[in-house]
Amino acid sequence: MTPRKDLLDIASLSNEEIEFVLANAAPFKDLFRRSVKKVPPLRGRTVLTLFYEPSTRTRSSFEVAASRLSADVTHFDVEFSSVVKGESILDTVETLEAMQLDYIVVRHKQAGIPNLIARNTAASVINAGDGWHAHPTQALLDAFTAREVLEDLRGRRALIVGDIQHSRVARSTSLIFRRLGMEVAYLAPGSLMPRQIPDEITTFGNWQDAFDWKPDIVYLLRVQSERLDEPFFPSATEYHNNFGLTDARLKVLNDRKLWLMHPGPVNRGVEITDAGMNYERSLINQQVENGIAVRMSVLYWLRPGAAPVA
Repeated sequence: MTPRKDLLDIASLSNEEIEFVLANAAPFKDLFRRSVKKVPPLRGRTVLTLFYEPSTRTRSSFEVAASRLSADVTHFDVEFSSVVKGESILDTVETLEAMQLDYIVVRHKQAGIPNLIARNTAASVINAGDGWHAHPTQALLDAFTAREVLEDLRGRRALIVGDIQHSRVARSTSLIFRRLGMEVAYLAPGSLMPRQIPDEITTFGNWQDAFDWKPDIVYLLRVQSERLDEPFFPSATEYHNNFGLTDARLKVLNDRKLWLMHPGPVNRGVEITDAGMNYERSLINQQVENGIAVRMSVLYWLRPGAAPVA
């Protein structure tokens, strides 16, 4: 397999590359669940997290993953950098390039910024979320998690519920699920449903029809309040009553033994009832744990200085 410099989205990955990352995540998870907390593959390498948007899970997960691979890890604090003085992204990248970094993990509110950075540095660039566009490591960890409980994903069904219009997670995760043989459906209010949806994705406007479709996984999305410059539904209460996982809908999940996923952070009482956080077949915490293993696999796989993939 030709070495890859960057991870910018799921669409550009071959099936072989997806399988390679997922396969290598398993032994990494096994290592850190035992007494071995560090392994040496990235000893002497430097990983920088460059987050222009807030993050808890993704940033921490990358930092822990890099540390467990024995890399030196540092965070570029945008809030206290020259960026606030008007420094451009390319000027920032030029400064970082002079520091001889090996990996740059980027999150930005504007789609395409990780691609721009990747074209202007020899470091391996990993997209940790850009606008509404992509979140490839979230998709990879979601696929890894789904496989742990379902094993073979071919012919299985995932129902993705919520703010799909503004969700990079929905775009990336629905794509990798379909690449691995799953059927995918969307459930959302019309105001939060994308206008352009792949033909192979089924859409629903209510839970009853969605349950009749018989999903194996229900994947809840957070309402992207920070990306909404106008109200897309009357109130959080109305959203919860019509599209959230209420106690009654949670009972349906339990009766049918459906798996529950969510990328976090969770808005209790909006997309999910409090009781849903203790649901026996919830994979939410498993997703967080698997995020470290998958990101270790990604860092192990990428090769700084390799020729960018066109």
